[in-house]
Amino acid sequence: MAKVILVLSDALRYDVAKDNMGFLGHLVETKQAGLYKIVGELPSMSRPMYETIHTGVPSSEHGVVANSIARLSKMPNVFRSVRGAGKVTAAAAYSWFSELYNGAPFNRIDDREVDDERLVIQHGRFYTQDEFPDVELFMSAALLVRRFSPDYLLLHPMGMDYHGETYGSDSKEYRNHAIYQDALLAPLIVEWKERGYTVFVTGDHGINKDGGHGGASPEQRTVPLFVIQPNGQGRGDTDEIISHLQIAPTILKLLDVPIPETMKAKPLSLR
Repeated sequence: MAKVILVLSDALRYDVAKDNMGFLGHLVETKQAGLYKIVGELPSMSRPMYETIHTGVPSSEHGVVANSIARLSKMPNVFRSVRGAGKVTAAAAYSWFSELYNGAPFNRIDDREVDDERLVIQHGRFYTQDEFPDVELFMSAALLVRRFSPDYLLLHPMGMDYHGETYGSDSKEYRNHAIYQDALLAPLIVEWKERGYTVFVTGDHGINKDGGHGGASPEQRTVPLFVIQPNGQGRGDTDEIISHLQIAPTILKLLDVPIPETMKAKPLSLR
């Protein structure tokens, strides 16, 4: 039975990922993975794109049009669909995901760690500070995989966003953090493939040299999508431009979960 992990690295730009994430680049170069370019939806802000990626619809349709809108999702989404199919969901992610899919407002104590079969995100490890160490979050995600074998897991680190907003995208801190995340991911990807997971690595938005995002420039909206399948077969660097809207239906298709009618974008063909 197929399982999926989505690594949603906040503010991971396409060019920076391609130039600096060496293990992922190796998998692409040897056609053990595929690489696509996403021209992201707008606005290139975090909370709207979290919802867009998980609902497969643009912000004007799902209504989460700014980071200031803190409420439950009103649309069919990946977590709800997977949970409704009787499968197991999990996330190691920023607290805004808890607000979108489990309940709002986020309670920093009660909602920080949850293991509740009744929730949409059944097993959650949530944080509230942008500078929360990526290594701790990656290990939390790895433990969730080992302990609960979720059918769908979201891993959402904020390190790229924190370093980009603090130092700007044209900085050693931002570029080196991509190298750091790649090194954290490498052994986990090896383990997750052995456990039968398809792993997606992407970003919600990019970032510009001033440390800003929200607009339509290529720096702010162009992100990668790496696809690593457990069979070790990939398409290499495809040079294909795809949409954020295709991620949700692709995940559900892999999991053999019915795709809601609201997700109109075509799932990716990964063969």
